This record gives sequence, C-alpha cells and structure tokens, in this order.
Amino acid sequence: MNYFNQESERLIYRALTEKDIDTWIEFFENNDRLVFLGIDLNRDNKIIATEWITKQLERYENQGLGHLAAIEKSTGEFIGMGGILPRALNGKTVHEIAYSLIPKYWNKGFGTEIARQMKHFGQQHKIAPSFISIIDKNNVASINVAKKNNMIVIAETEFMGMEVFVYGDAL
Repeated sequence: MNYFNQESERLIYRALTEKDIDTWIEFFENNDRLVFLGIDLNRDNKIIATEWITKQLERYENQGLGHLAAIEKSTGEFIGMGGILPRALNGKTVHEIAYSLIPKYWNKGFGTEIARQMKHFGQQHKIAPSFISIIDKNNVASINVAKKNNMIVIAETEFMGMEVFVYGDAL
C-alpha cells in the first residue's frame, strides 16, 4: 500500500510539501465556500495556507494519512487536495473522505473523482471498516459529491462550530 502515490482517471495524488504553501494560498482567494470550513478566516491567507499544509504533514507523521495534493495529469497543475482524515467525532475516531479544490477547478467533476478515489483506496486497503464525509448543512456542492460517492445522511451533529450532516456508506 502506498497512500502517498495514487492515481485516478485525470489526477495524480502525492504528499504535500511546504513548497505547496504558495500555491495553496489561491484556495483562500475569491472562495465563497470558505464559510464551510469552520476555521478563522480573519487572518492572512498565507498563514492559513501554512497552517493547513503543516497540519497535513503532522497527520502524515502521526497517522500515515491526510490530504494529498491533487495534480491534473494533462496540465501538471495543482488543483486542490483530498484524502482520508482520521477525526474525533462525538467521542469516536472516524475516517473522513475530504477534499478541497481551488475555485477555478470547481464544477469539472474533480471533487467527485477525488472522493471516489479516496474511498476506493481506503476500502481496498482496509484502512477503516467504513468512511464518512462531514458536510455543512448548507454546502450543496459537497452534499452532491457525497451522494455521487454512494453516501447517505447517517447523522446530524455539530462539528467545528457548524451544523453538519454526517454522510456514510449507503447500504
């Protein structure tokens, strides 16, 4: 199993590095979906991007998982990231399928491609018995991706100060 070297139809996935910080700043510019992240956005975008990538490097070290850079095969462009994130939710450890795309790559099917790849990889390598996606109740785009990833609402709760749906595998 090599979590840090995956491929799907249009994307290559690799470990993030500190060199990706400057590229990731673009995610925080002209992005009206940042409200769905549950983070303090009243800070400099470079600080937020640095913290985000540093968190992934810590996840790699401590859990062997985390967001991976998603690179478009045809252009070599860094379009976003996605991965399997171990999370504490309501007192339990769960494994979330998560992704974030730089806005200019929205509405091209990349979110669905990333989510399906991460779920498939997790199932194939038995990373967890099941996977979830934690989605703000108002995040219609991510709700649609979860549905395309054969997930249904299995719970409603609060997470990082947001009212969220917890999507899980449809039986």
